[in-house]
Amino acid sequence: MKTMKTHVLMKGSFVMLLTFIVTLSQLNAQDVQFPPEKHPDTDNWQRLFAADLSNAIDPDGIWSFEDGILTATEDGAIFTQAAYDNYLLDLEFKFGEHANSGVIVHTSDYENWIPNSVEIQIYDDHSMDDPPSKTSCGAIFGHLAPEKSVVNKPGEWNRMTVGCKGQMIYVVLNGAPIIEFDMSRYTSSEVNPDGSEIFDWLSKPKAELPTKGKIGFQGKHGDADIYFRNLKIKEL
Repeated sequence: MKTMKTHVLMKGSFVMLLTFIVTLSQLNAQDVQFPPEKHPDTDNWQRLFAADLSNAIDPDGIWSFEDGILTATEDGAIFTQAAYDNYLLDLEFKFGEHANSGVIVHTSDYENWIPNSVEIQIYDDHSMDDPPSKTSCGAIFGHLAPEKSVVNKPGEWNRMTVGCKGQMIYVVLNGAPIIEFDMSRYTSSEVNPDGSEIFDWLSKPKAELPTKGKIGFQGKHGDADIYFRNLKIKEL
C-alpha cells in the first residue's frame, strides 16, 4: 500500500514537471516568433559583442564601446568572430545627418565583405528626395526597397530587428515590418528580379551566397556619426 502511494506521488510529480517543461517551451517559442512581426523581448538574449570587443574583428581598430554605446571614428566595418545561421538580431542605432551605414549579415569573407554578404542599409532618409528606394534605410542594399520609410530623424534612436532563416531575411524597423527578402530569387549579379540594374560592386548573386556567416556593422561615412546599442542575438 505504501509502495503504491509512493508510486502515485512520483507519477504526479513527473506529470507536473512535464507540464512545466511544456509551458516553458511554449513561452520560449513566443519569445522567438519567426518571422518577426514586431520587436521581441530580448531580456534573456545573448549580447553580440563583449564590452572590450574581445569577440570582435576590428581590423582598423576604430570601434569602441563607451557607456554601452558602440561607435566608430572612421569608415570601416566590425564583425563578430563567430559565424551565425538562423537567428534573430535586435539592435538600436542613431546617426548624424547624411549618414550611410549598415547591418551586414551572412558574411563569408569579412576582408572583402561587400560582394560576400547581405547589407541591410542604414541611411538618413530625411536627406533623400524620394524614399523608399533600394538605398534607403532598411533596404536590402541595391536589391530590395523597404515597404515604407520609417526611420527617425538624425540624432534619434531607432530599433531594428533582423530575422535570418535559411535564405529568408526579414526586417522590422521602429515597429513596422518593412522587408521580406528571399535570397533564392536573386540569381543574377546584373539584374534584380524586378528588372532594375544591380551595382557593379555587388558582383555575386545573393542566391549563391552561404547563409552562415559573420555579422557586421559599417562604420562612419564622412562627418556622419553612427552609434549602436543593445546589440543582442537569439539563435533559432
